Amino acid sequence: MTKISDGSSGSKRNEIGGIPTRYIGIGVIVVLAVWFLFANLDRVQIQFWVFTVTAPLWIALLATLLAGAALGWLMKGRRSR
Repeated sequence: MTKISDGSSGSKRNEIGGIPTRYIGIGVIVVLAVWFLFANLDRVQIQFWVFTVTAPLWIALLATLLAGAALGWLMKGRRSR
């Protein structure tokens, strides 16, 4: 007779302490991103095509991070089709 495992016994490979490794990775990236933002508080000039803006560097970095996350999310949707 063949025994079929439903995966309920034992620990799963993609979990650490019951937390999925994906969430742990996302948490580590968020902590590092916040740390990087707070380490860059100087004011900088950001030049667009037509105008120049003076703003804290962390705002420019945060905008870039959010734009990259949005692009990644949009590209993920394309890949699954």
